Amino acid sequence: MGKTTVAEQYVDLLARAGVHRVYGVVGDSLNPVVDAVRRHGAMEWIQVRHEEVAAFAAGAEAQLTGKLAACAGSCGPGNLHLINGLFDAHRSMAPVLALAAQIPSSEIGTGYFQETHPDRLFQECSHYSELLSSPRQMPRVVQTAIQHAVGRRGVSVVALSGDTAAEHAPDSGTALALPLERPTVSPGPRELGDLVRMIDEARTITLFCGRGVEGAHAEVTAFAEKVKAPVGHSLRGKEHIQYDNPYDVGMSGLLGYGAAYEAMHECDLLLLLGTDFPYTEFLPRDVKTVQVDLQPEHLGRRTSLDLAVWGDVGETLRHVTPRVREKTSRAFLDRMLQRHAHALEGAIGAYTHDVSRHKPIHPEYVASVLDEEAADDAVFTVDTGMCCVWAARYLTPNGRRRILGSFVHGSMANALPQAIGAQFLDYGRQVVSLSGDGGFSMLMGDFLTLVQYGLPVKVVLFNNSSLGMVDLEMMVDGLPPHGTGYPHTDYAAIATAAGARGIRVEEPSQVREALREAFAHDGPALVDVVTDPNALAVPPKIKTGQITGFALSAGRTVLTGGVGRMVDLARANLRNIPRP
Repeated sequence: MGKTTVAEQYVDLLARAGVHRVYGVVGDSLNPVVDAVRRHGAMEWIQVRHEEVAAFAAGAEAQLTGKLAACAGSCGPGNLHLINGLFDAHRSMAPVLALAAQIPSSEIGTGYFQETHPDRLFQECSHYSELLSSPRQMPRVVQTAIQHAVGRRGVSVVALSGDTAAEHAPDSGTALALPLERPTVSPGPRELGDLVRMIDEARTITLFCGRGVEGAHAEVTAFAEKVKAPVGHSLRGKEHIQYDNPYDVGMSGLLGYGAAYEAMHECDLLLLLGTDFPYTEFLPRDVKTVQVDLQPEHLGRRTSLDLAVWGDVGETLRHVTPRVREKTSRAFLDRMLQRHAHALEGAIGAYTHDVSRHKPIHPEYVASVLDEEAADDAVFTVDTGMCCVWAARYLTPNGRRRILGSFVHGSMANALPQAIGAQFLDYGRQVVSLSGDGGFSMLMGDFLTLVQYGLPVKVVLFNNSSLGMVDLEMMVDGLPPHGTGYPHTDYAAIATAAGARGIRVEEPSQVREALREAFAHDGPALVDVVTDPNALAVPPKIKTGQITGFALSAGRTVLTGGVGRMVDLARANLRNIPRP
């Protein structure tokens, strides 16, 4: 039996770490690695059209599973294309290992054709970025890279020249010391004691939850019940805490709705649970604030804290809830629940009359019908921009659905690539990409990847022939939209020509049947819905000249339009208010 090459050992280490596929675009500097993937029985090379898509797809895989995913790019321009998707994965805390192929090792530093220095270029979007310049560095460098990505939840990058990859690796084995389960982190006794004291001393408490409450739904709701606290959430926290939550008061932030903002500003004590919420203008400055987070670097970097608690949200509440005194008054909670329901009712009042017959089609209506027709365990990937608004207001979480987007990095064109990664995990699970025509057209070439692999992704395209969110940003700055329009394009025809199912929708009466047809289709499908480009007005009581950017008054209700089934949830929660 011949000796193992560096490339073969690299691929074997990936397989031992649980990786099943590598997303990328082939190139000569990657040849030894691609061939090693081809010959490895447990690994698959996924050929995409653009390396940015490779990184986004790997990031989506990692977010859904919590396990390591992998991508690769050839030397120079090839691996540079990875950088945007890697930034998104890193900021989303997705464990991804990226292979950045390098020019021939003897030419590094000479200004050779396609020369870059990926070990330097990727430092800002990774926990670990190193050049593997000698076979003698194997397997330690790759082991270290994997451990950084998995242990610190983010990106690692290994730069590797093609000639080095083809050399024989050391005879040392490829055993990988990789922990299978993440540990829980419990706060210290002093922090727990201080937190219990502050909770007992506070008359009214509000919880604001981010992505860090994932897996802690029961602990959060039990704590909210004991201290009679309304529960608000960020966009990233929505899928983990809104469902089955009788204390929900909506979302704060640029796309917020309901009473979350008021609950945060009118309480005595605000608990920030697992959130690194970046919009400081939405956080109160005169309310006692406690932050609980697993990542210590997040504590206090958005707002001044009265107490910083380093720990898992679930683990922290399991210690705290039995120790705090139960609040007897529901007055503050009930007032916020009523205000929340009233706010959502008001949003319905602003919803365009006869929306189901409005033409051009209102995007709110499309999102509402999509929410009703999609599977209970669907994975939604959401383009940055107006699609985030529709997802925030209309997609109903239930504990089984997942919602992915570029919610921290804010990149365009993320939805289709993330849908690719999500669908490769499970061909039988419904994956829906909510795409804007701007984002979709940016990386449209990888729609062909769906066709090539028979991925049954359903792309719901909100086609308003504009960059809608940028239109809104310009308007709230008092500027006329400029440079945001696109020519009218029949994307359904493009999808059909590519070999997928393309459905063009121009009448609101066709929306539901078009979605049902797409979901029933055994393969990739695109529903091209021509939507109203004017369905993004600042609320009528706010004058453009009164705000700069997303000021608080506008940010809490960015758009006119409804809020879907959230109104029903709010009405249901009002039933929990005791009657005199």
